[in-house]
Amino acid sequence: MNLKPETIALIEAAIPKYPEKQSAVMPLLHAIQKDIGFLSNEAAEWVANKLGIEPINVLSVITFYPFFRQHKIGKRHIRVCRTLACAMAGASKVCDKMLSEFDAELNGVSPDGEVTVEFAECLASCGSAPVMLVDDELYENLDSAKATDICNKIKAEAKNA
Repeated sequence: MNLKPETIALIEAAIPKYPEKQSAVMPLLHAIQKDIGFLSNEAAEWVANKLGIEPINVLSVITFYPFFRQHKIGKRHIRVCRTLACAMAGASKVCDKMLSEFDAELNGVSPDGEVTVEFAECLASCGSAPVMLVDDELYENLDSAKATDICNKIKAEAKNA
């Protein structure tokens, strides 16, 4: 696996911080995902070898936590909350708007490689539903007009990048 030298250094520094090596599994996964964008089976096996545990133990962590990804995503990651408050406030319409604006399919990468739109479980802002995350920025009280504004902002940033 081709990790950046700074990722390897971060991993090497993280492991001794834990009383048991296997306890470092999450920091290692976060570091790898930040470096290569997602966690492949190869990454799970690499972490397992590094920590002296079985690959299934690493895969169980990857598949349990929703912020770990097992597939490539676009340059921008859009997560629309779908739990009860957001669903009742129109999250599906917001998600549909994002998908149509970027000609994307749910959980896929848009044709231009710019975005991935996914549903997320509770983003912990029920009082301002519906909400979504664009990368790590929270957008609240969404409607179709606000979703369009956000899409236009993302498109403008992509042109200027």
